[in-house]
Amino acid sequence: MSDSIEAATSSLSSPRESVFIHPRREPFDHGLLPIPKLIFTDPNATLAPVRDKLVASAANRPSKRVGPTALSDALQISLDHARLVLDTLASVLHDDDDPLVRAKSSEVDVVGADVYDLILFLYIQSYKRLLPRTHKDSAAVADVWPSTSAFDGYLSALSPLQLVRSNSRRFIPSQADEEAHQLSYLQKHLANILSLLAEPVEGEGEESLVLTMERFEHLGFLIQFGEKGFEGVTLSQAAPFFANSDPDMPAVPVPAAQVHDWVLQNISSALEHISERVSAKENGPPNATDQDVPMADACASSMKSPKSARGSSFIEGISKSSYVKQAPDIKGSSVKVLNCHDSVIYILAPLRFATIYGCSDTTIVLGAVGKAVRVEHCERVHVIAAAKRICIANCRECVFFLGVNQQPLSVGDNHKLQAVAPYNTFYSQLEEHMNQVGIEPTVNKWDELIALGVVDPHDSLSHPAGVSDIQAESATRLDPDQFTNFLIPNWFGGESAGTTKDNPFPLPDAYMASQLRNNKNLGEIKQILREAPLEDNRKRELSCALHVFFKDWLYASGNIRQLYCLQGD
Repeated sequence: MSDSIEAATSSLSSPRESVFIHPRREPFDHGLLPIPKLIFTDPNATLAPVRDKLVASAANRPSKRVGPTALSDALQISLDHARLVLDTLASVLHDDDDPLVRAKSSEVDVVGADVYDLILFLYIQSYKRLLPRTHKDSAAVADVWPSTSAFDGYLSALSPLQLVRSNSRRFIPSQADEEAHQLSYLQKHLANILSLLAEPVEGEGEESLVLTMERFEHLGFLIQFGEKGFEGVTLSQAAPFFANSDPDMPAVPVPAAQVHDWVLQNISSALEHISERVSAKENGPPNATDQDVPMADACASSMKSPKSARGSSFIEGISKSSYVKQAPDIKGSSVKVLNCHDSVIYILAPLRFATIYGCSDTTIVLGAVGKAVRVEHCERVHVIAAAKRICIANCRECVFFLGVNQQPLSVGDNHKLQAVAPYNTFYSQLEEHMNQVGIEPTVNKWDELIALGVVDPHDSLSHPAGVSDIQAESATRLDPDQFTNFLIPNWFGGESAGTTKDNPFPLPDAYMASQLRNNKNLGEIKQILREAPLEDNRKRELSCALHVFFKDWLYASGNIRQLYCLQGD
């Protein structure tokens, strides 16, 4: 067996030495739900009977899949929570051709989920996120961020502005730290996970478990080969025991112990590689840039957002600036906006995932996000997003203008969420991007927010220890009289031609009436000014006064920076 493992490792490493096993980050970043009945102290013992119930239920359906009713019965959770589980699973599945991924919002109940994908999804609900490293000099930065911050000493010790000044993120878990943490979790739980996927050999009892190639492929929900995960190397192609299987003949099942040893060896090699990479970085020059998330420059026209090895773009440390990225500028399928302060950020591109973390006093416009958006540890941020789904975690005084096909999710300790409101902007390629990623403009559940518990069992930063779990604070609907359209500047003139001329999401009647009323009032004011019975010199004085007040507003609101950045472009 050891010979076959060594042969497999060498066959993968010889043509391309950089091909290692990686955890799929999407289930860990976007797939964890703080529902107490999904957190199992002994996942293997609990999920084995659940699996058997779901398999029996699926056997009665032509599709051999399970819907929310069967899931609700098996886990003793509400039907709404069961639907939430299926919606969340669909957003993080590894196979884009899976019927659940391709189903429209109204079809999820009928289509259902594969039992074994569902079991793996439920298993990792026991995962706990990696804690940030303690700042070496918390007292030195205490004056930058309010001591009464909602984030209990973490963000109070490290504000977005302080991060820009420090030019260091050694106290924040890097992408390598998080990946090693996820691999270590899988390493620890691999035997249990394989036992849930495996089946006993007929007549030989539970001790002789085997995996078919089909069951083995379900591990692709958690792990993948290749730095980007989309290099065409499936798990069965990488594994020596399935690599040369005849596609016209069913592959012979493999002992679960053999699979266990092979995956463990690959995880160990990957962890060793990560350790060497991190060690080399920490022992490098003191001012070396962290290649995971490089700091951005101070002006939008000169800033660069490098692509990571995993196909994600990072935008970090933008302060008092305007910043724009369009589709040609985004090289990966996901974007992370980290620790930005007092800025306006436009990401006008089709994406799979987007994360907004640790930002304050910033407006962020996301294009079309086909899988999931997560907004976490933000203060006084306005988010405008067209997305399949969004999760709001541990935020304070934020406003969300949403076009979303699934119910927004509020988790953790959200303080004084000011409001949610309908989507309020557009750019010329928006509808094209929405079509690319599968967002339906006719379905907008912006005001159907689901609030889960204040205590997030996956994240000890969400609330001080010892506080009993209560329902998270929900957001109010924005008053229609305060609703306005957000105008995206035409940054590049005719270079980004598209067909979208208006907001693709229909507005609710109250917001449409308010918009029409505001437009009418504006028209009347313009007409009054044009027809005012004033002499030419008085008209010039009036025009100058209006320009002065407008200029004062530009400076007071900070919007003058956008004009400077436009001039720079």
